[in-house]
Amino acid sequence: MFTGIVEELGEVVAVEKLADASRFRLRGPVVTEDAAHGDSIAVNGVCLTVVDTADGEFTADVMAETLNRSSLGALATGSRVNLERPMALGGRLGGHLVQGHVDGTGTITERVPGENWEIVKVSLPAALARYVVEKGSITVDGVSLTVVEAAQDYFTISLIPTTLALTTLGIKKVGDPVNLEVDVLAKYVERLLGNGATPTEPIEGATS
Repeated sequence: MFTGIVEELGEVVAVEKLADASRFRLRGPVVTEDAAHGDSIAVNGVCLTVVDTADGEFTADVMAETLNRSSLGALATGSRVNLERPMALGGRLGGHLVQGHVDGTGTITERVPGENWEIVKVSLPAALARYVVEKGSITVDGVSLTVVEAAQDYFTISLIPTTLALTTLGIKKVGDPVNLEVDVLAKYVERLLGNGATPTEPIEGATS
C-alpha cells in the first residue's frame, strides 16, 4: 500500500525487452537504501517487485499485463520516473490510500501555467469517469492529487511548485500518457451497492 507521496525522481538505466515482458533497471538511491529482493516499489504509480538491488539501482520484471494496462511500456533508457516505497504501518498517511494497481491511462491535453501553480488537464477513460469527483483524490503517475474539475471525459489538477519540481509531472508535455489509479474505496462502495448490499445485522453479543 502506498500514499501517492513521491519520494524520489528516479531514472530508467536500462530496458531489456523479453518475449512477453520487459526487465527494467532503475536508479533510485533513496528508495533502494533499505530495499531487498521481493520488496515493492511504485514506479509512476505501478507497484513493481524488486528482483535485486546494487549501487542505488534496482531491477524489476514487468509482465505483459502491466505493460498493456499502464504507460510503462513507453519508458526508455533515460526516462525519468516517480518512485515511492510502500507505506510503513504507523507512519503518516500524507496522501491517500494507493494500491499501485493502475486502472487505466490518460493523456495530458492542456497545461495552463499560473503565478504559483499550474493547471493540468488530463483525458479520462469513460470507464473511470464515475469514480472521479470534484475535490476527490486521484493518483496520476503515482502522485496523490486532488481533483479540481471532474467531467465525463477529462479532469483537471492543480500542481504546486513542489510537485512540479520533484515529480515527472513537471516535465510531462501535452500528448504524454499518464497512469491513473482511482480511489479504491469508491470501487468497493459501487460493488456493494450494485449487489444490493445492506448493512449487516449486528452479531449477537458483539460490542462496538
